[in-house]
Amino acid sequence: MAYATVVGRHKTREVAVGERVVGGENPIWVQSMTTTDTFNAAATLEQIRKLEEAGCEIVRVTVPKKEDVEAVSQLRDQIKIPLIADIHYDYRMALACLDARTPSGRRAVDKIRINPGNIGGEERFKEIVRKARDQGVPMRVGVNSGSLEKDLIDKYGYPCPEAMVESSLRYIEMAEKLGYRQIIVSLKASHVPTAVECYTQYAAQSDYPTHVGITEAGSREYGTLKSAAGIGAIILRGIGDTIRVSLLGDPVPEIAAGFDILRACDRRVTRPEVVACPTCGRLDIDLERIVAEVEERMKTLSNPLRISILGCLVNGFGEAKEADLGIAAGAGKGIIFKRGVPIRHVKEAEMVEALLEEVARFDEETRPLESYLEKEKQKRQRAELTVLG
Repeated sequence: MAYATVVGRHKTREVAVGERVVGGENPIWVQSMTTTDTFNAAATLEQIRKLEEAGCEIVRVTVPKKEDVEAVSQLRDQIKIPLIADIHYDYRMALACLDARTPSGRRAVDKIRINPGNIGGEERFKEIVRKARDQGVPMRVGVNSGSLEKDLIDKYGYPCPEAMVESSLRYIEMAEKLGYRQIIVSLKASHVPTAVECYTQYAAQSDYPTHVGITEAGSREYGTLKSAAGIGAIILRGIGDTIRVSLLGDPVPEIAAGFDILRACDRRVTRPEVVACPTCGRLDIDLERIVAEVEERMKTLSNPLRISILGCLVNGFGEAKEADLGIAAGAGKGIIFKRGVPIRHVKEAEMVEALLEEVARFDEETRPLESYLEKEKQKRQRAELTVLG
């Protein structure tokens, strides 16, 4: 189908975080952060496993004291996804995490996250950089509007986008002078327009990959909407290599929210998208029931289909034609469209089953092509690695 052109993705360098590679043409990874006391390794492990089940692809834990470093050393061997140590204020915790090893002898953390504005000054930042460089561990330089350096506040008067971008570029330059380039950058603000402008200005001046999020987004309902507005606006500008939706409380809902934002922005569609018209007085079928049943029965599918279910004749035919599969309904019956072509007439009572039958057929038809394209991509990547080697 013909859709509006999506803005090209900002070209960034690649940074490996465990088995994930952030940046370049790699997927925009969805991550989260635990809310437990990290030193309680059992509770932290339980929460990480719930996040893994929800689809979390990178996880972060806070490490404010040495007991937390010990817990981190126990965790890494027991989880499947990359583990990040989140450090604030005490630079010694960053150094300890970089040195930490698991019982099996592997490195305990796959990345560290520091906020240069609260780590204790340039010299301590440089000490962390040297250690990260020597250990081969990547680092997220996290610039936050609430902890910007005093000289930049004095220069600009407040934590504006220009100040935050200058801060990030300052620390990138320091790290590069020390021979360190395994850097991911975040420029988080709780004010959505500020965050969007920060990332926009940054992307125009640097090619280090970005972690995108809206800090202190708030409660689950409003925080999800606020994150969708901010992260979505940034992603639609082609910016962002990994994201986190920051919500109050249980972190597990952050994962679904993150994937939904990427799916809505057409940046990473990992399951079918079901769209439906709003209810109004023209509605001729039980649309709410039909949509709910379709969504429930398609939860386990991974084919990135766009499915449209329209409940009246005013816009139904035109909009159903724009989807991979669509139903245009009216007066208890409807027509199923496949990429713009009408293929079946169905009664309301048969709509769900008929649509799911067509979804299965569509999946069978498209999967061999997708498999072939993926194999060809893997061949090209192996050839490139051979040349580089």
